[in-house]
Amino acid sequence: MQKVVRQRGLHFEDFTTGREFEHHWGRTLLLAESIAYSTRMMHFNPLYFDVTYARRLGHPAIPINPMLVYTTVGGLSVEDLSEAGGPFLAVEDLTFHRNMYDGDTVRASSVVLGSRASQSRPGWGVVEWLTTGRDTSGEVILSYRRSNLSQMRGES
Repeated sequence: MQKVVRQRGLHFEDFTTGREFEHHWGRTLLLAESIAYSTRMMHFNPLYFDVTYARRLGHPAIPINPMLVYTTVGGLSVEDLSEAGGPFLAVEDLTFHRNMYDGDTVRASSVVLGSRASQSRPGWGVVEWLTTGRDTSGEVILSYRRSNLSQMRGES
C-alpha cells in the first residue's frame, strides 16, 4: 500500500499583504455551552450565569462569555491561517465591540497586515493578521491582531 501525504494549510509566501480570508464556517453559540465554558475556566462572574444579575446591569439576557467568543473566532480562522503549523506568537489589540447572546452566530474574516522573514529562525517568517468576528447581520463583535510563525515553501 502506498502512503498518501496531503499537505494542509498555507505557507509564508501565500500570505501577501492585503490578502483577505472569509473563513467559511460560522458558529452558533448557546447559553448552555457558555455557562459550561465559564465554569470550566473558573470564570465565576455572575454576569455569565445569573439572568437577574445580567438584567440588573442592563442586558436583555445572559451574554455569551466573551472569551468563548474570542476562542471560537480564533478556531474558525485556523484552517486558513495556521493549519500548516508554526508557533503562535501573540494577540494584540483584542477588542470586544458588543455582546453576543444565546443562539447568535459568529463568522470570522482575516486580512494579512504584513509579513517578514524571521531573523532567528531560517526558513520561517512572521505573519500578522487582523481578524474580525461578526454576527449574522454583519455587526462587528470582536477584532484583534494575531501573529504566527509560518514555514516558507520548500523548508522542512
